[in-house]
Amino acid sequence: MSVADLAARLTRRSRSNFYYAFLTLPRPRREALYAVYAFCRIVDDVADEGGADPAKQREALAAWRKDVTRCYDGGEPDHPIARQLATAVRRFTIPRAALEAIIAGVEMDLEGAGFETFDDLLPYCYRVASAVGLCCIEIFGYTDSGARQYAVDLGTALQLTNILRDVGADARGGRVYLPREDLRAFGVSAEDLRHGRYDDAVVKLLTHHAARAREYYARADRNFPQADARTLVAARIMGAIYHALLDEIEARRFQVFGDKITVPTRRKLGIALRCWVEGRVA
Repeated sequence: MSVADLAARLTRRSRSNFYYAFLTLPRPRREALYAVYAFCRIVDDVADEGGADPAKQREALAAWRKDVTRCYDGGEPDHPIARQLATAVRRFTIPRAALEAIIAGVEMDLEGAGFETFDDLLPYCYRVASAVGLCCIEIFGYTDSGARQYAVDLGTALQLTNILRDVGADARGGRVYLPREDLRAFGVSAEDLRHGRYDDAVVKLLTHHAARAREYYARADRNFPQADARTLVAARIMGAIYHALLDEIEARRFQVFGDKITVPTRRKLGIALRCWVEGRVA
């Protein structure tokens, strides 16, 4: 199996919402996106290794930083996925700072620190999601520099949706991403989330968080560069699928402490087709 096939298989196996967006792309761009996504998944897995030695986790992230450096200075990366990433970097103008920001976001998870305010949470969203978007748009292609702000806003919206969907699982794992000032305002504790408390106070807290996510989807829509509607179809698909996920979470009245809420595959495919058609018409 080639490294490109390995990256593609990792993306498919993760059942990522991104996979349905990638299907609309020409093969060279699709393979580059598989490499970026596989890099994100593997680096993120470093923080998710339960019971792992923190020193070894930081060592693994340091190794990834070195591999990212090699992607840009002409060296040979050690990890096979990093070698595929190097090919993508040579073909497209993927910003080095964005890849390094993704690693920095994982380091924030290793530190285990929560966030006091929403403004404190935003840099984390930038590193783990918006930075990914800034990589992706270089592969998609664009002419309007406003695409970069679109990627930042959409990335924030996607990450806020992820945080909402995973509130229960993250809390059980010792991570609470909701700002502490919000918890206090609605009379909910981290321990409540860890134990799956579900009552009106929790619903109001999560409704408040969902409204913030919707605000960033709206910002992304306002900043979408219509001149690049065709090349950014995949980004539109990602945004539409995650927006549908947010709708699904709200429709279930924020029952996020049990089975993971997802968008049905058939609906994802329908969204992908609709966005593709709209992009072609544009």
